Amino acid sequence: MSGEAHFHAGTLNTHVFDAAIALQPLRENVFRGCTSPAYRNMVGPYGGITAAQALNAVLLHPERLGHPVALTVNYAAAIADGPFDVVARPARTNRSTQHWTLEFVQAGQTVLTGTALFGLRRETWGADEQTMPEVALPAEYPVQQWDRPGVKWLSCYELRFVDGGIPPVWNGQDQGESRTRLWMRDDPPRPLDFAALTALADVFFPRVWRRRPLMVPVGTVSMTVYFHADAAMLRATGSDYVLGQAQAQSLRGGYFDQTAQMWNRAGRLLATTHQMVYYKE
Repeated sequence: MSGEAHFHAGTLNTHVFDAAIALQPLRENVFRGCTSPAYRNMVGPYGGITAAQALNAVLLHPERLGHPVALTVNYAAAIADGPFDVVARPARTNRSTQHWTLEFVQAGQTVLTGTALFGLRRETWGADEQTMPEVALPAEYPVQQWDRPGVKWLSCYELRFVDGGIPPVWNGQDQGESRTRLWMRDDPPRPLDFAALTALADVFFPRVWRRRPLMVPVGTVSMTVYFHADAAMLRATGSDYVLGQAQAQSLRGGYFDQTAQMWNRAGRLLATTHQMVYYKE
């Protein structure tokens, strides 16, 4: 089902991810969703699952053209546990591209805004300039074990850090760089599609914690995912691991950015992502 919409019918064998991103159509351009206890974060849901829900609203929309090219979500407020409405409107449709506006509404208040670009991909010459780092196979790295009360979403992923893992000592000393590389996939494994790739784009823990190990409050305020994979590349990746690499470029004045790339095992660049994160001393 790579690149296609997902709808939870309540079957016992529904993957936890599909249940989490499920949306019910309410009326034209409006869907009803609900937060998932499985993807609970310290405050509200894991941001990656919220972004995947936003994308799924467009994937489900009867007027959708093609597949995702870019998605931007702005987290305007913490989402409370429970239902919310997703408004997905096609702002303009051209011959090969389609532009969308997105909004999450909860208790009468806007909690997320966003835009999406969908398009029809054509056969052209292509190349990846951002090449995959040379690392060992996933089995060579241990699965990260988590013990973070209240952070449920970590158990939904299998993460194997190559380098730049969770700081072993939280001493506040500058580490000189913030780069992290890791193999990752859904747990239990699930065939990769655009919604799952969107959620994976937010797996990386905050770069400020890596650069200066200090448990300061953080929160993503805006995230963009650029999709370089087509549906065929996602099908070829299947439920295998994806290699992710993330690094900050600037940490200053209460905000830092985080840029990341994700490749499949064959070395194909699937997506790149950029986000701005608020942090507080």
